[in-house]
Amino acid sequence: MSNAQAASVSNINGSHEATEEELIDGFHLVIKALQLNDIHTIYGVPGIPITDLARLAQGQGMRVISFRHEQHAGNAAAIAGYLNAKPGVCLTVSAPGFLNGLTALANATTNCFPMILISGSSEREVVDLQQGDYEEMDQLAIAKPLCKAAFRVLHVEDIGIGIARAIRAAVSGRPGGVYLDLPGKLFVQTIDKAWGQRSLVKVVDPAPKQHPDQEALERAIELLKTAQKPLIILGKGAAYARCDQAIKQLIESTGIPYLPMSMAKGLLPDDHPQSAQAARSYVLPQADVVLLIGARLNWLLAHGKGKTWGGSSAKQWGGQQFIQIDIAATEMDSNVAINAPLVGDIHSCVNGLQKFIDASWPKPSLAWLKAIQDKKNKNSQKMAEALANNPSPMSFHSALRVVRDVIQDNPEAILVNEGANALDFTRSIVNMYQPRKRLDVGTWGVMGVGMGFSVAAAIETGQQVIAVEGDSAFGFSGMEIETICRYHLPVCVVVLNNNGVYRGTDVNQSGGEDVAPTVFVKDARYEKLMEAFGGAGYYVTTPEQLMQAMKQAIQSKRPTLINAIIDEAAGTESGRIANLNPTATLKNK
Repeated sequence: MSNAQAASVSNINGSHEATEEELIDGFHLVIKALQLNDIHTIYGVPGIPITDLARLAQGQGMRVISFRHEQHAGNAAAIAGYLNAKPGVCLTVSAPGFLNGLTALANATTNCFPMILISGSSEREVVDLQQGDYEEMDQLAIAKPLCKAAFRVLHVEDIGIGIARAIRAAVSGRPGGVYLDLPGKLFVQTIDKAWGQRSLVKVVDPAPKQHPDQEALERAIELLKTAQKPLIILGKGAAYARCDQAIKQLIESTGIPYLPMSMAKGLLPDDHPQSAQAARSYVLPQADVVLLIGARLNWLLAHGKGKTWGGSSAKQWGGQQFIQIDIAATEMDSNVAINAPLVGDIHSCVNGLQKFIDASWPKPSLAWLKAIQDKKNKNSQKMAEALANNPSPMSFHSALRVVRDVIQDNPEAILVNEGANALDFTRSIVNMYQPRKRLDVGTWGVMGVGMGFSVAAAIETGQQVIAVEGDSAFGFSGMEIETICRYHLPVCVVVLNNNGVYRGTDVNQSGGEDVAPTVFVKDARYEKLMEAFGGAGYYVTTPEQLMQAMKQAIQSKRPTLINAIIDEAAGTESGRIANLNPTATLKNK
């Protein structure tokens, strides 16, 4: 349809034929709808049919961060949603680009990150008749099972409503990923400008408070009062909720020890006296009443049962009773019985509990607290001994001792972390001191989030980003080093290089010339990749060199990659989740 035809059809507010100045098209309405809802950054990869949308968005004052691969753009949008508690937006082309972004969308939904994936698509009449359009694909049908909600907009008049629905779906209740399908023909449709402006929707109160039932609060309090060995577990939902002071007050006023999940580290400083992090394997089976705040009893907590919790087998429950705060009632009893479910937003639930806490609140027994402290002291001593070693080549411990000290001196820096052993050791060794400063692989444990998370963290906060990557994990998104350099972002990437997946010592069982599937090029020079795009690269083999390079990166704010060479024998198969990786009992025959 030409502009003249569109003007004739779309101009319903007057009898005269509209001029170009009186019209607005789909491109501009999408941009205005996003801006109206305080969304001013788009992450994506340009191409057919959304190239002009990216150009025009930038021209209209939005920040458009262009990536080399849609999956990483999607990861950036997802973590932007987590950091801002409003939807991050990823923009992709149709079919293959859409599919690339879909991994990030599904991951965002699993992790409860608010995100909107906007993809251009082929024309409906061609797709529905399977007539072989360019990149033909029924994207809406594919997206639906993998996200929280999915919508398609076919008419320019519905753009405002479509984006409003996507925003509300992404952030209301349990946050998650939303897919918004925009066929190419939509963008060039025109409408009377005044009518178009009126069709836009400013979403009011997209994530309203959900207050817990008074009876549910009283039930939880009565159970908590009976506890002899109480424990609070903080999940990343607690960090997302941004009620840091309320959670701190609840923990400190009750005196209950707490255990932070990885992305909840720093909600209270990791060196807080009530932290049971260094005694995790002790407190889980020993606790009698456990209060879950923004944490789910999924695989990361052994599903609330099994030996981790004191059960004699994988399916046997321990003796714990659970109080769970979650905005989704369907989360309750997902693995074990929840004795006192608290359905509501975290802020309202925590404040509701706090109203019952006063100076007369029964504090945990001294025996329980002393047992935890003794276990913490014992484990901390073991860790200190491991960290004191200075082997050559470096170990995970000696390298991460440097990262620990750098984060302690720069607590405002954001730590991005992925890998197997690189993830496990960093989580245990590097303390966090402020909330929402640790970003990692989350609920799915998926690799490849590193560079996307790093870009968004730098864009959204303006803070220094330190990305600690296993060499295998870095390979998933390493080309986004160019993106980091293109936008001059203060990102320091530390690649813990041991020449392979888990370690670099595996051998080809056939005796053939090919290296083992888990082995990489020996002594790869990853720092050269950063130098190729104008950033700073360092090749380091000692903790002293690593410290000097990290200090220089933070001082200069330049994009930096540090290739930290560690012992290729360092690391264990699959890290701490080796039990999830079955091994063959029958060898090659």
